[in-house]
Amino acid sequence: MVRVLFVCLGNICRSPTAEGVFRKLVCEHKLEHQFEIDSAGTHAYHIGEPPDERAQAACVRRGIDISRLRGRRAVAGDIESFDYVLAMDRENYENLLEVCPSGLETRIRLFMEFAPSRPEQEVPDPYFGGAGGFDRVLDMIEDAAQGLLDEIRRARLRA
Repeated sequence: MVRVLFVCLGNICRSPTAEGVFRKLVCEHKLEHQFEIDSAGTHAYHIGEPPDERAQAACVRRGIDISRLRGRRAVAGDIESFDYVLAMDRENYENLLEVCPSGLETRIRLFMEFAPSRPEQEVPDPYFGGAGGFDRVLDMIEDAAQGLLDEIRRARLRA
């Protein structure tokens, strides 16, 4: 079982979008029985809340339903139990390192590392922007999700 956790600030825009995109991708490859996929935020702003309506709408346009997800906060135990803890940006990467148990720092990575053909190193927060920002974020997340799955398949799964 490969355990993947996507992390942003409040767990209502980027990380639930990444969870939904990656879950869909894994299902398309009929690998869902080999994965546990989740998302969380580094702050407690939106615990128990559904994803932002704009994120949900952008996902629905691409055939992804994230409406049942609920915001939660990332904790040290997540870093212990997940193989990949993927931060959407450097701020959240640093926030995760602050709660990271000693010796597990290599489990935390920037999600965009898995999209080397893209110039962006971070997934920008679309929360305070317009609806178009959610589509741009989805494009980035889809590229990184494919790169992540490719790497996991090469490294850990029997294809």
